[in-house]
Amino acid sequence: MIFNVFYTQVAIGKETIDGRSTILDFNNTSTNTKGLILPATKGLPGDSPANGTFVFDTSDDKVKVYENNIWKALSDAGNSASVITNSSDETGNGVVIGAKEGSADGILVLESSDKAMILPKVYSPHLNVKNPYPGMICYDTASKTFAVFDGTVWNYWK
Repeated sequence: MIFNVFYTQVAIGKETIDGRSTILDFNNTSTNTKGLILPATKGLPGDSPANGTFVFDTSDDKVKVYENNIWKALSDAGNSASVITNSSDETGNGVVIGAKEGSADGILVLESSDKAMILPKVYSPHLNVKNPYPGMICYDTASKTFAVFDGTVWNYWK
């Protein structure tokens, strides 16, 4: 992991970041088959989550995003049977990238008014990710869509 203090940018699995408008960047080689795994929550988290909060809700096995004061499903009901529950006590407030303190409560909070996250890029994840984990997200470079795995099938969003 490379951390650039001046631009408050983080690269994971690579040495350089694509552009100055990127806050979090991943190793996006053409053979990449890894994505981000969303937190698996039993029900929806806390009071007043921040817009743009993503979870894999194991109570109904759906990937969801919080937007404009409502939770929106990004997948049909999938399968959370392979989710491994973390039973350790949570300590601290998570990691904040882009600011000294985060304005939202989360495991990973990206704070920036002028930088974005580049999702891991995977070519045809439904064909190339052999054992996807429920709640995995990535950008499908073949279909040019946002892809989420609900534990059963891949769901694609333009």
